[in-house]
Amino acid sequence: MAILPTSLHLTRSDFLQSNPYSFSMPSKPARRCTRHPFVITFSNKPRSEIVGNDKKREFLEKYGLNPDEFLPKQSRKMKRRGEQGNLEKKSNTPVQEPKPPRETHKLLQVLGGTARRKKLLSPKSMDVRPMMEVVKGAAFSILQAAGGSPQSLRPGRWLDLYSGTGSVGIEAISRGCSEAHFVEMDPWVISDVLQPNLESTGFLEASVIHTARVETFLENAQRYLGKEAEFDYISVTPPYMLVDYAVLMDQISNSSVVGENTFVVVEYPLRTDMLDSCASLVKIADRRFGRTHLAIYGPQWAQKKSKSET
Repeated sequence: MAILPTSLHLTRSDFLQSNPYSFSMPSKPARRCTRHPFVITFSNKPRSEIVGNDKKREFLEKYGLNPDEFLPKQSRKMKRRGEQGNLEKKSNTPVQEPKPPRETHKLLQVLGGTARRKKLLSPKSMDVRPMMEVVKGAAFSILQAAGGSPQSLRPGRWLDLYSGTGSVGIEAISRGCSEAHFVEMDPWVISDVLQPNLESTGFLEASVIHTARVETFLENAQRYLGKEAEFDYISVTPPYMLVDYAVLMDQISNSSVVGENTFVVVEYPLRTDMLDSCASLVKIADRRFGRTHLAIYGPQWAQKKSKSET
């Protein structure tokens, strides 16, 4: 017990009840000036209102007292129980297993041109979904016919948005394009899939890779490309469920990458409404392949040629 000189007398037996302090004042005035002791005691009664030792320590330290002189020391048995409980909590915490390494396989190939039948890498997982070969073959057949050369593409520059494996842009270089730009935001896809595909086909020097989101690239095309922002061909193969096609097509229409003679190839899912025009371009083809649709936009003169060839 500690007694401190004070003018008030604290007579609590349990200082941690609902009312933390109670004071008693003398009913009659004292004849002479006396000092009443300030008494602090703790009760060991198991009451629900009594708080833990941390609160008691805080209270004692507030009045300049050493808590170790008043609080009972924790027994070794209780200490072991506490340590055991902490170990149990740690053992019950679920351990996150490391993600398995991403793997690739060679299921794709170049369909035509100088690199025909060259195998291409693609991820085994479904997070990257390349354009199906039947869709890719149809797209290039329409573009070649619309350009007036059924055997090859009209020379030009190709922009492959959401490029992933790069199979569309690689197909374009193989069929006559002088240069292809690939826009992809996944660093692993670029280093382990796209770049090896460009190296194996020999098209690395004719390619430019932009590590960026498509939306950012379209908004800042001149910063990425300089004065030569306009392309002859643009392929758009986004992940179906992660884009709003109305917003995406509006961004493409308002971007400097589209010119008066640009061809835009868009792969889109079933039950998606596609506009009949993109900027100054008109829809020259719209084909269905199961649940996948293919829309191609181009200049007015290309629409007449594509109809005459098909």
